[in-house]
Amino acid sequence: MFTAGYMVPHPPIAVPEIGRGEEKKIQAALDSFKAVAEDIARLEPETIILTSPHSVMYRDYFHISPGKGAVGSFAQFRAADVRFEVNYDEELAQAIAAEADKCGFPAGMIGERDPSLDHGTMVPLYFINKLYSDYKLVRIGLSGLSLTDHWRFGQMIRKAVDASGRNCVFIASGDLSHCQKKDGPYGYRPDGPIYDEKIMDVMGRGAFDELTGFDEELLDRSMECGHRSFTIMGGAFCGMEVETTKLSHEATFGVGYGFCIYHPKGEK
Repeated sequence: MFTAGYMVPHPPIAVPEIGRGEEKKIQAALDSFKAVAEDIARLEPETIILTSPHSVMYRDYFHISPGKGAVGSFAQFRAADVRFEVNYDEELAQAIAAEADKCGFPAGMIGERDPSLDHGTMVPLYFINKLYSDYKLVRIGLSGLSLTDHWRFGQMIRKAVDASGRNCVFIASGDLSHCQKKDGPYGYRPDGPIYDEKIMDVMGRGAFDELTGFDEELLDRSMECGHRSFTIMGGAFCGMEVETTKLSHEATFGVGYGFCIYHPKGEK
């Protein structure tokens, strides 16, 4: 069963070895990462299921990372000494793939182009591992399929998790709009702040059923990153009453970082 869900971004600059002082400019994000890590440490999950926009991604297929585990580092961000090694929950990953196969749904463990951990996975784990590391991981990529398909996949993940009897938490990794400041890395577009305000309202209310109703053109124009990640989590929590804690939102560097925590309170 899922004991919690988390909406988190993945800014490498939040990692002190990368930010080198600049991370202090996003203190709200640092405080929120700590709050998420503390909550996970309190729950002591057996398995973390994490969806990342930077894992292996296909236009018409959801990739579930195979094998016993993976390694990675922040070498591409000039912090090669910060390294990660995770153990995968092979049994649960296979169960999710089997559930998708049973439904004739395009998701599975074939087609791994790069086994190394991506920064969408490593940044959240950097903060979690400081307080809790006794978990296994299921890492899942997004796809170019519809929002409804991402929602449906989340429901399949939930079914496999419930059947497993494991204590699991879901981390939906994803930044928000990338175009919120003229001096940001992607410049400014009016749709950037519009998207961030809308997604933080929806996620802040735990109104997951509204995620599939977003205009795809708005998603493209706002240069968002994590909407499909959030939508998979929304599908996984479909039909559940959740207690929502909205932690923070900021766009100091022109990219939106949003945090929320969700605790299931039973079926609706």
